[in-house]
Amino acid sequence: MANLTDAVESNLTQALAADNGRSAELLAHDGVLRQTVVALRSGTRLQEHNSPPAATLQVLRGSLRVEIEDAKDEQGTFHENELWTLTHERHSVLALEDCAFLLTTVTSTGEPSHG
Repeated sequence: MANLTDAVESNLTQALAADNGRSAELLAHDGVLRQTVVALRSGTRLQEHNSPPAATLQVLRGSLRVEIEDAKDEQGTFHENELWTLTHERHSVLALEDCAFLLTTVTSTGEPSHG
């Protein structure tokens, strides 16, 4: 059993100290389901990447923006305690402040990723 508060604190501490400004920890992996805590230092960007067949993002601390098509558009700005279904388009993630989120994905279903 993972403690989300501990995972957020630990990964934020690591992200703040890391050269790349990020840290992640896989908390649950059950068949096609994966849940990962991701922490980002303010201003850090996860570069554009494909979206899995299904995913949600729950902000546990801070705020971030999900951007689509090289930041020409955005899915939205997500704040603490919000849960969103993630876009099915290629996207990047920008930390608007120090933040941590729980990324829940469904992978290896035989469906291609979106992008």
